[in-house]
Amino acid sequence: QVQLVESGGGLVQAGGSLGLSCAASGSTLSLFSIKPMGWYRQAPGKQRELVATITRGGGTNYADSVKGRFTISRDNAKNTVTLQMNSLKPEDTGVYYCNALSHGLDYWGKGTLVTVSS
Repeated sequence: QVQLVESGGGLVQAGGSLGLSCAASGSTLSLFSIKPMGWYRQAPGKQRELVATITRGGGTNYADSVKGRFTISRDNAKNTVTLQMNSLKPEDTGVYYCNALSHGLDYWGKGTLVTVSS
């Protein structure tokens, strides 16, 4: 079992920056077995979509809509993953969820709301 807790959401004006953090907890084996971690978001009335993922070795993947603006990073020793969001746009508004894959199971945090005002 892995538990994920997000923090750092809030209200920001368009063009601003915001950082999200996610801390994973659980058994040592489960934490060590976490493979990719990532961030997904769900805007009102829309399906959840991938924002960015990062492998244990640091390989990253970004949605086209956030490339060049968002940066995902990971600290394997602390079991944390962060998302630095710059040049935010109103369309970035949504609930951001942390995700981790361990032993073939997907784990999700409860989400943190990001609101970008125009």
